[in-house]
Amino acid sequence: MRLRFALALCLAAALPLAPAGVAAPASDIVLLRPFVVVDDPVIRLGDLFEGLGEQAAAAPLGPAPAPGRRSVVETPQLLAIARRHGLAWRPLASDERAVVERPGRPVPREDILDVIRQDLVRQGMEETAELDIPGFNPPMVPPEAFVRLAVEASSYDAATARFAVTLAIAAEGMPVLRQRLAGRAVPTVPVVVATRRLGLGEVVGPGDARLVRLRAERVRPGAAQSLDQVIGQQLRRPIAPEVIFSAADLGTPLVVRKNALVLMLHEAPGLTLTARGRALENAARGTVVAVMNLASGAVVQAEAIGPDRVRVLPGAAPMVAAR
Repeated sequence: MRLRFALALCLAAALPLAPAGVAAPASDIVLLRPFVVVDDPVIRLGDLFEGLGEQAAAAPLGPAPAPGRRSVVETPQLLAIARRHGLAWRPLASDERAVVERPGRPVPREDILDVIRQDLVRQGMEETAELDIPGFNPPMVPPEAFVRLAVEASSYDAATARFAVTLAIAAEGMPVLRQRLAGRAVPTVPVVVATRRLGLGEVVGPGDARLVRLRAERVRPGAAQSLDQVIGQQLRRPIAPEVIFSAADLGTPLVVRKNALVLMLHEAPGLTLTARGRALENAARGTVVAVMNLASGAVVQAEAIGPDRVRVLPGAAPMVAAR
């Protein structure tokens, strides 16, 4: 209520400056428009009242609200406007009012931060720093207006990472708006996050992870910081979308699982022998695993070379003698 009353006073203060002596209404019936949406920076007589002639309707009354804002014209102001312009209008109740609203859209926050960042980088700020501006709300501009942003003055303290800037926002249909903004530059680090929910034992594919930057103060030690650390690795626990991959949660994918049947290869010069065996433990590609030959019962050391395939190590003696 206080905001509406203050805006109404601003509009009323501008009313006596509007020209009088405009053409008479087109009809004897003049009706109040209780709710008005204006696109122009000026409120006109025809915005508040209907039943007017073209010339009368075009008479300017005062500045419209700022984009995205509204003002309320109360009964005393409406009556004063009607008398000044010779309108045969009288309020039907003591609380009649006209609400004037002007559409607006916020300037994209990232557009503003990009302009500020470019200026601060020239003063020594890290390009990857995140700008923290407490209480900042992007300004509103007319919906279709082309917006120009510029930093008119700025300062940056490398020791404290504190900054202050004066931002100028220019758009058609509104006066140049200037905002004084202050905040700090927060260091960021790259981290890898999941793009979807992944289950225990899944191997992370190229589409399952993406690289983002987060505030360094929010990242725990051990977080994966490059896609190479994650892609092709197997999960040791489930992970939800947008959760950071941790090195402790990743491992080399298993190609041989405990108790699985495997193909055993025994290679000698000019000769390759095969046998069926059972893995006695899990193994990733390139690691050594104990395998029991199903035919002889002998347990030998072998290298996991692919899914359910092992190569008996040269010169490996059975760990358990054949029966």
